[in-house]
Amino acid sequence: MLIVLSPAKTLRNLQPANAPKLTQPRFRKRTAELVRLVRQWSVDDIRSIMKISDRLARETYDRFRYFDADRPNAGTLVAGFAFSGAAYQGLQIEDFTREDLTFAQAHLRILSGLYGVLRPLDKIQPYRLEMGTRHAFGEAKNLYQYWGAEIARLLNRDAREAGANLLINLASKEYFKSIDTRALGLPVLTLDFREERNGTYKSVSVHAKRARGLMTRYLLKNRITDPAHIRGFLDEGYTYNEQLSDDTSWIFTR
Repeated sequence: MLIVLSPAKTLRNLQPANAPKLTQPRFRKRTAELVRLVRQWSVDDIRSIMKISDRLARETYDRFRYFDADRPNAGTLVAGFAFSGAAYQGLQIEDFTREDLTFAQAHLRILSGLYGVLRPLDKIQPYRLEMGTRHAFGEAKNLYQYWGAEIARLLNRDAREAGANLLINLASKEYFKSIDTRALGLPVLTLDFREERNGTYKSVSVHAKRARGLMTRYLLKNRITDPAHIRGFLDEGYTYNEQLSDDTSWIFTR
């Protein structure tokens, strides 16, 4: 199985203590082109386009201004460790063993507006660029069009190398849309998480994000390769809900 996960908006400088060899992102030229395009935006442009505060707009402006797209080893952060949102709090990659990280490097992919696809041990530079950003990038009307089928093609290659015949979707809708499923040579199984509220099950964003990280951790730490074993996930009170699930979407409830 190959797992896809969304990134997070917040970053941290957490470095792996026992990681195998660190790697470089694979879409360097495309990333460099995006950096060149975003550098043309002013602080006001960034605030308006990204709909963020003045402080975050200035921080984002400075990050792109000093982004070194030409030097391969410029990255100071490690992708799987750098993101600190709810999903990554559930993932807790900081306590992965060297063997866990080796397995994760082969089976986990983080989708990214700037980098396209990241492996957990890819070196990255601080950035902020959501996949759903509503703005043109060169001749592309948005980032989905900019990336086109490139993300799907790289996932196909990674799946072949990992011996994976199924894509486990633990990404948000915003990020999963970046995968051109027409070009993807893998069936997709989406895992979703819901909470019981007054007799019905609803998706609560913050809990669902954490659960995606918990599930990713479960799959990686236990070396899950058989989809049937996914149903054994029981963390934090979640159980597989057969009644709500179907062949392409498995729902876990609590």
